[in-house]
This record gives sequence, structure tokens and C-alpha cells, in this order.
Amino acid sequence: MITAIVLIHAEAARIPETAQALADIDGVAEVYSCAGDVDLIAIVRVRDHEEIATVITGRVNKTPGVLRTDTHIAFKSYARADVEAGFSIGE
Repeated sequence: MITAIVLIHAEAARIPETAQALADIDGVAEVYSCAGDVDLIAIVRVRDHEEIATVITGRVNKTPGVLRTDTHIAFKSYARADVEAGFSIGE
């Protein structure tokens, strides 16, 4: 499974509608509206790199209200439980 974090600049007046449209795309697991340099953050989870291209360039970038995206591919996931388990080896 490949996870991509997509930072999205959107039209201010369309953020709620844009976020919902993005959330409805197959492969988009979550969409967050946020404060800061970007308007929305989408978490995309797909099986292979070809699907990344299909979902992000084919669907996300063409969603009404999306102005610009910046995509980051995740290599490894770290969770609190994983880190704590690593420090408790042998206990």
C-alpha cells in the first residue's frame, strides 16, 4: 500500500464543497481542512504508483476548487504503539 500526503491550495469560497468532493474520490482516505500555508490535506492510499497518478493528477487536480497541489509520498509509518514496542524489547 502506498500512502501519499497531498497538500492542497483551494479557492477560499469553495473549501467545504471541494473537501467533500475530494473525500468522495476512490483512493482518498481522509481530507482535513486546516490553518496554515495550505487549505486542505488529503491522505491518499492506493496499491501502486500508477494509481497515485490516476488519483492525484487525474482526479484530485481536476476537482473544482483545487488551485494547486503538492504531493509527498510516505516511505514508512510510525505510530506511538510502534515506537513504544521498539523500546520495550526484552522486558
